[in-house]
Amino acid sequence: MAGPARPVAILGLGLIGGSVARALTRAGGWRVIAWSRAPDALERALADGAIDEVAADPVSAAASAPLVLLATPVPVILETLRALGPGLAAAGALVTDVGSSKSLVMAAAARVPGLRFVGGHPMSGAESAGYGASRASLFDERPWVVVPGPASRPEDVTAVGDLARACGARPVELDAATHDRAVAAISHLPLVASLALADAALASADWPVARQLAAQGW
Repeated sequence: MAGPARPVAILGLGLIGGSVARALTRAGGWRVIAWSRAPDALERALADGAIDEVAADPVSAAASAPLVLLATPVPVILETLRALGPGLAAAGALVTDVGSSKSLVMAAAARVPGLRFVGGHPMSGAESAGYGASRASLFDERPWVVVPGPASRPEDVTAVGDLARACGARPVELDAATHDRAVAAISHLPLVASLALADAALASADWPVARQLAAQGW
């Protein structure tokens, strides 16, 4: 007989948060509580069966589960840690995130006394954003970086790895600085280069003609 479902609270239900919810529902054995600034995303996720419960606000979502996933952009993660960190620490919840910049997030988490925090970054994405683009298979066979904090318990690191595996991903343990250097090379630098190339093309005197000739990949 299967044991009770493991509660997890997801704050943010865009592409990544929505895909985590779908993946955990696909895996089974999880109870997904979610909060989002986009009410339509919550309604759709509930109707889809991707989540089990809608929380009224971030505080009640985080209070309802021993594991909390911050699935928002990095600036919002930083603000959430400032605003909710003391409450999460008092509740004893294990907190993780999906932010692409780990040094900033780990430093913010370290400033919250007593917070159980293990950083995370699933190395997967899509060309579209929002809950509507989410899918259960987004993380299948993809690396999911796990970044222990200076005071992380071994069981907390294991728990975040288990979350990644439940989503179909492969946990990869790294420190924050190594993660940031590697991601800058493999992800951020190509993006900056492509934006610079696009900007140069837009500034060209021949842009109207070039635009007519551009293929769908542009």
